[in-house]
Amino acid sequence: MSTNTEIEAAVFRRLLQHLDNHKDVQNIELMNLANFCRNCLAKWYVSAAEEQGQSVDYEQARERIYGMPYSEWKDKYQLPATPEQLAAFEKKNG
Repeated sequence: MSTNTEIEAAVFRRLLQHLDNHKDVQNIELMNLANFCRNCLAKWYVSAAEEQGQSVDYEQARERIYGMPYSEWKDKYQLPATPEQLAAFEKKNG
């Protein structure tokens, strides 16, 4: 593995740790501010695996990103979106 790839892998692991340490930051907030969320990372993970000739399904990728099955994370940490969050999301993505 090249040094660049090792650095990129370390940065990815650091990003996942950062998101795990900030479970209070909701996906809709990430979408509204940065135009990506944990689910986007899971989709990118699936896509990158496919580019490497590997098969990773979306739920497996979500578990990698969330550190647990998505349904468990959602039950423990996901809050209902506020009307303001939904309005901002619609304005940006509508």
